Amino acid sequence: MPIVYKIDVISELKTNGYNTNILRKEKLLAEGVIQALREKKPISWVNIGKICKLLQCQPGDIIEYIESENEESI
Repeated sequence: MPIVYKIDVISELKTNGYNTNILRKEKLLAEGVIQALREKKPISWVNIGKICKLLQCQPGDIIEYIESENEESI
């Protein structure tokens, strides 16, 4: 997938005081989203928005587009 995470989102959330127990307990992010972040899998724009709010950042601070060699031209 050409969209990748620029940062380790889970670590960055922990640095900002949001460990996984807090994220689950306060229903800030669902367990499936937390697991997807651990596995560097894509998440929804809604969840990217939630993370941006928690980290006070922009989506471009979290994700970036990397062109792959085997990608078809548009």
